[in-house]
Amino acid sequence: MIAASPSPPVAYLWEPFSVLHRPGICEARFPYWFPYVSAENEPEYVEAVRNMLAFRYGTGAELRAVRSPKHVARLVRDRARFARFARRRARPLLKDPIAVFSAEWLADSFDMDVVVLIRHPAAFADSIRTRRLRHPFDHFLAQPLLMRDVLAPFEEDVRRFAEREQPLLDQGILLWNLIHHAIVGYRRQRPAWSFLRLEDIARDPAEVFRGVFDRLGQTFDEGVRRTIESHSSAGNPVEAADPASRRRDSRAAIENWRRRLTPEEIERVRDGVEPLSSEFYTDDDW
Repeated sequence: MIAASPSPPVAYLWEPFSVLHRPGICEARFPYWFPYVSAENEPEYVEAVRNMLAFRYGTGAELRAVRSPKHVARLVRDRARFARFARRRARPLLKDPIAVFSAEWLADSFDMDVVVLIRHPAAFADSIRTRRLRHPFDHFLAQPLLMRDVLAPFEEDVRRFAEREQPLLDQGILLWNLIHHAIVGYRRQRPAWSFLRLEDIARDPAEVFRGVFDRLGQTFDEGVRRTIESHSSAGNPVEAADPASRRRDSRAAIENWRRRLTPEEIERVRDGVEPLSSEFYTDDDW
């Protein structure tokens, strides 16, 4: 939705910190999910991220990764997109929940305006289970700086989940705790950042986004309002067969977890995320 702003133009960069990202977009290699970049390990990442934000497409790196005609077509498309972004002097928008632990480094190194999205723990855990998103918890242990600087309070749980796969609902609970533990720290240390609950956006999308646009210095006009409403109105499906679909009945969709989880499962999630969740949600939100 932010990328719908007409002025200044916005370049949407989708999850470049993923282990699956294309090297033409960002030549840095992230071998682990939820990579942690800081001043201590930045040399292997900083130039690649700087090139991405300046829309310098890594044609050579992408060519070395080409394995099919589909990859060739993607190279041509992405290289053309980067050239268009550069011509328009677009403002890069890096949308990447996988970069959550690297948010401070990104903000400090590239003068980024940060918007942090918070999600209800039951909705998060339900999504992990519904989409069967098994997480390799050993990826956290393989990053000693991340464990030292951010996740030390959870080391015992992380090791237990790494040694033996746990039920998906429990994986969702622990992942929510790890991510939102970091977010609590950001909220205390980075008050200038924007912290938004997904549920608040979903209940009043146009008005909340108007405030986001104002804080980011983006233009909110009638075209933007129509785009937001068309993607969030009650005429859209509550659930979509394709998780990548961006059109939802947003007000109804935020309650999906109440229909899919049993009362016992909801209580299990709540027990697993307290007292951390009380930083963001009250009794009324459960």
